[in-house]
Amino acid sequence: MMQALNAAPLGDAGRGDDPTVNELERLACDMTGKEGALLLPSGTMANLVAVIAHDCRGGEVVVDRGAHIYNAEGGGLSVIAGAVARPIESRDGILSPPDVAAALTGTADPARAPTRLVCLENTHNAAGGTVTPVETMAALREVACGAGVPVHLDGARLFNAAAHLEVPLDRLCRPADSVWFALCKGLGAPVGAILAGDEAFMSKARRAANMLGGIMRQAGLIAAPAIVALENDPYALHRRDHALARRLACGLADLDDSLVDLGTVQTNIVNCFVDDALAVVRALRQRGILALGKGRKIRFVTHAQVDDESVRAALGAMAAILHRDRQDRSTSRCSPARVSTTVERGT
Repeated sequence: MMQALNAAPLGDAGRGDDPTVNELERLACDMTGKEGALLLPSGTMANLVAVIAHDCRGGEVVVDRGAHIYNAEGGGLSVIAGAVARPIESRDGILSPPDVAAALTGTADPARAPTRLVCLENTHNAAGGTVTPVETMAALREVACGAGVPVHLDGARLFNAAAHLEVPLDRLCRPADSVWFALCKGLGAPVGAILAGDEAFMSKARRAANMLGGIMRQAGLIAAPAIVALENDPYALHRRDHALARRLACGLADLDDSLVDLGTVQTNIVNCFVDDALAVVRALRQRGILALGKGRKIRFVTHAQVDDESVRAALGAMAAILHRDRQDRSTSRCSPARVSTTVERGT
């Protein structure tokens, strides 16, 4: 990737004369099966550009209640794009076609914002990297299309979904009017995202990206490593990540089967449940293991810089932390102060 970056011919991507960006966008069109593609700095911007380009201002966007676009993108969907989220429940991040059909709203009721977009997420981040099957995506597309509503696919980890389902990327993109995927997650490139769709959508998307400051000069520096990633069997890389995640999940279950739901570990994310995630994450960091924690959930993610030794280290650190925690609890239960307090309360 560094060699490709150093050798990349550059230009003004906003004017269409950066040859490296043009090559990446052509490659993305081929892989997604879409007419146009656009390199953007981030996935959050890609989602926001898509909502704007789909003319959602003043309308509703149907999303899963746990969707990244609804929970983790600073409210841009409403604040900047002027849309209203219509969150609905899902099972493990996979929306049900009947539930989506029930949430769609037309223009008959002047008191209700009409549905302008259905947003899917595959794989689903918060649910632990779960995958929406091809058949379900097709059924969701049919529901939305029947109501004249476009579908946007938040495909941050779409290569993970394709590798898990053993289907080409364009098969998963087919049900969506617009789609984006990350270059900097499982693909291992330094930065960036690709947004794709038909020519009419992309014309609006480029205008929205320009408004948001997403059109870059010399962006070939970002595009060159991404081309390397896409041309070097990304599916094999993602399958390797999935195997490592499964190994990690099984190891955690061996430590304590309440830590992880093995049924949700399909791709490269492992959600681990403890009493105090932040305390455990701090203890992991002290042992050289980086993970995200909030509430009771720790999120482990496998990627190109993680190997078998990394998994063994993470499991060893978790074993040590859990052992120490159990020792502390045992000591607390038997401490004189605790016994004294119990006796006083008893009297």
